[in-house]
Amino acid sequence: MEKLSPSELAAKLRVSTLPTVPCVYLYKNEAGEVIYVGKAKNLRNRVRQYFQEGKPVDAKTMVLRSKIASLEYIVTDTEPEALLLENTLIKEHKPKYNILLKDDKSYPYIRITNEDYPRVFKTRRVVKDGSKYYGPYTDGTFLYYLMKTIRAVFPLRTCELPLTTDNVKTGRFTVCLEYHIKRCDGPCENLISQEEYLAYIHQVEQILTGRSNDLELQMEQHMQQLSDELRFEEARIVLKRLERLREYTAKQKVVSADSADRDVFALARIGNNVCTVIFTVRNGQLTGKRHFFIKQATDTDGDILRSVIEQWYVEQDHVPAEVMLPFAVDDESVIEFLRMKSGKKVEFLVPKIGDKKKLLSLAETNADHLLRELLLQQAQKDQVMPRAVMSLQRDLHLSKLPRRIECFDNSHMQGTDYVSSMVVFVDGKPRSSEFRTFRLRTVEGNNDFDAMKEVITRRYSGSLKDMPLPDLCIIDGGRGQLNAALDALRSVGIAGSFTVIGLAKKLEEVIVPGEQDSVFLPKTSSSLRLLQQARDQAHRVAINYHRKLRSSRTLQSELEQINGVGAKTAARLLIALGSVESIKHASKEQLMEIVSKKVAESIYGYFHS
Repeated sequence: MEKLSPSELAAKLRVSTLPTVPCVYLYKNEAGEVIYVGKAKNLRNRVRQYFQEGKPVDAKTMVLRSKIASLEYIVTDTEPEALLLENTLIKEHKPKYNILLKDDKSYPYIRITNEDYPRVFKTRRVVKDGSKYYGPYTDGTFLYYLMKTIRAVFPLRTCELPLTTDNVKTGRFTVCLEYHIKRCDGPCENLISQEEYLAYIHQVEQILTGRSNDLELQMEQHMQQLSDELRFEEARIVLKRLERLREYTAKQKVVSADSADRDVFALARIGNNVCTVIFTVRNGQLTGKRHFFIKQATDTDGDILRSVIEQWYVEQDHVPAEVMLPFAVDDESVIEFLRMKSGKKVEFLVPKIGDKKKLLSLAETNADHLLRELLLQQAQKDQVMPRAVMSLQRDLHLSKLPRRIECFDNSHMQGTDYVSSMVVFVDGKPRSSEFRTFRLRTVEGNNDFDAMKEVITRRYSGSLKDMPLPDLCIIDGGRGQLNAALDALRSVGIAGSFTVIGLAKKLEEVIVPGEQDSVFLPKTSSSLRLLQQARDQAHRVAINYHRKLRSSRTLQSELEQINGVGAKTAARLLIALGSVESIKHASKEQLMEIVSKKVAESIYGYFHS
């Protein structure tokens, strides 16, 4: 793409004609791919900021600007609506220059199904069918204890019966063991009304949103009412459930004495790696923790934190009255969005002293610890390399680790059915999903050199050229095959991009381009075994493919001996019926569905005469 100045690019995108209303805008590159999604209260003013001459911009904006080829926008009614749409489009397109939040693992949720008699269970799969989801929960032990508490406090159904109001009234279901052991109130036989059952679900939601104290008070009042009505057995059941609920709340970590609801955001950065942590505090108790990693982050800490806040609250059902931050983030669209979602004022705080500062420091300590742990795991993962790969680099004096190895082999039968294979090894292990076979087109007779030249040319200049280049390429054969491969690489313009060697089978000698003498690796060395493994795998793939083609050709040749059956008819019969054996046992009527009546009779007569 021709490089344009900022003002020229602004003219090309017709910035001066853009609307001045809330919008979501999408920048695309020359290939039509979305590379950035943004929101704006005033689209014209926001986009114009990218293309102001002489205005200093950060490295990310400079690179983004150089990639922009076109602009699309979607008008919205309000700025908070633009924020919601922006979040949806970021998830859909995953633009390269947006901040994408990623967990290091998949966390479970608690799901309350969208049914007349809802079920409550944990899941990792989010289905958009109207069900409610709470979480995700990063602590598996806490989630286990939470679900155990819910099961003990509320007699909810665990079955998967399609309980609807109409189905229950027809009496088509019967209670199960859960009812008899007092763990379910039997909604399937209408032994509990739908209103009472939904009241249980509402109380479950109170626990999941951190309002356990309110629920305890409600249960105490209900128990007292039952006692006043002399319903002591029912009061005792409520008491047992209340005790289990108190056991659960007593084990939660109290981090605030004021029993307030708040979310705490913290951020840690090491180089271009960032970790953000969110504490959810309900009734003064720490009820959840979530963290995200952002790798190769070029944005400022303020931009990252603002993006985290936006994406976090788009997915949350509950917005607390207080949000604690490590530093101020001024964004009117975020504030307005939270106010609209919660229906009340949301206060942003940057604590400097006291208990709130201690809570923020705790979140920051967690973020720093998680980030360092992730970087340590990555470093250890990078260092874990099979010994054979490191030995191969040492023994062949390679400039870089041969992490990706590609090996080529040819196979034929007296110059017929010429085929080639390519196998791929990554970090010393075969990657069968990237194995490829080639049916050679230009080779005449028995010419292994031309065969190698064709397969190398097709691999590195044809439809496979977008695959990653190898660190090491192994050619099965001697110096002649190696030179043919090198000629092919020069013809496609990538000679010297990676190391190419030949492996001659007779003496297991390694032939290095430009070296007069071959390299003989010790027979017991792990590096030689890795080369042999790649060569043998390529040989096996080539042989199997050659046999498959030869078998198909042999069967087809047999059919062509029948009067009226040519190569195309034989191929059509084999495709339709699968094998010569099936054709042999086919009736005339079956054959006539594929070929003409005359040819069908000829085939039937050939096999049944």
